[in-house]
Amino acid sequence: MALFGAFLRGSFGLPKPDKQAVERVKDLARAALQAPPETAFAVNEIACNDPGCPGIETVILVMEPGRKTRAVKVAKPLDEVAERDILEALAV
Repeated sequence: MALFGAFLRGSFGLPKPDKQAVERVKDLARAALQAPPETAFAVNEIACNDPGCPGIETVILVMEPGRKTRAVKVAKPLDEVAERDILEALAV
């Protein structure tokens, strides 16, 4: 499973992702979605071993009250994610 593949950071003795980088991506996602304050976000960087995966990707979970949680995947490491990457991922 791509979404639940091996976590790249925080497991296997690797350092957890920088909290500021996670918050930066959450802020970018909130702005891209024009989400209200009650919308919650979770950001994880994962390593996917499936041949169809980019290897390292950032998964942003968008949790809006009263709606099903959705995953936005960006085929880049967390530190490289930009607002345009999130906008492109949302368009898919």
